[in-house]
Amino acid sequence: MDRLPAPDPLLIACALGIEHLALRLGDRSGAGGPVTVLRTGMGPRAADRSVTRVLADPALASAAVLATGFCAGLAPGMHPGDLVVAEETRDPAGTTPCTGTDLLVKEIARAVPGRTVHTGPLTGSDHVVRGHERSALLATGAIAVDMESAATLLGAVRPGPRPVAAVRVVVDAPEHELVRIGTFRGGISAFRVLRTVLPAFFEWHRSLSLPRR
Repeated sequence: MDRLPAPDPLLIACALGIEHLALRLGDRSGAGGPVTVLRTGMGPRAADRSVTRVLADPALASAAVLATGFCAGLAPGMHPGDLVVAEETRDPAGTTPCTGTDLLVKEIARAVPGRTVHTGPLTGSDHVVRGHERSALLATGAIAVDMESAATLLGAVRPGPRPVAAVRVVVDAPEHELVRIGTFRGGISAFRVLRTVLPAFFEWHRSLSLPRR
């Protein structure tokens, strides 16, 4: 009897300890293959360095990569606990198109019914964005900003094409600016959303047809 090929792995990357904890506490029973949850550390350099190092492992050569965690919303009307599914990620180093955005939106709606999901470009920054910087980034067409997603996905595709995606939970929006990450009012809600959205990530991963190497 022929042996079935091993399922492709999934690498889920986040930056903060609280994000990593939410993902660790989430339900992993629906995973369709090996799953690695990586805490990269804060900022684009740390994200790029960590993802590049981990993907050098031959066991992850065919891994799909999904960047997740918290973000700042840029558009009026966004609220803490909303979700952002990137159509592409951007930063000064380049733009990375995302894979299967429509599927992710569908699966997220199933995993966390009632939550608002926004789609569009997710831009990168090397610092926390406030005030007038929000308006300037919104004018570029971006709908949200974080410090790691763009660097994570650029690092992931540098060795060659692979499925990549970015899903972020809004903790900070134009009408709800946070003072520091430990005191935001929407923090508990965002933590719970991130913990419960894992099944959507697994369904996205299961649907992929990764090239065999």
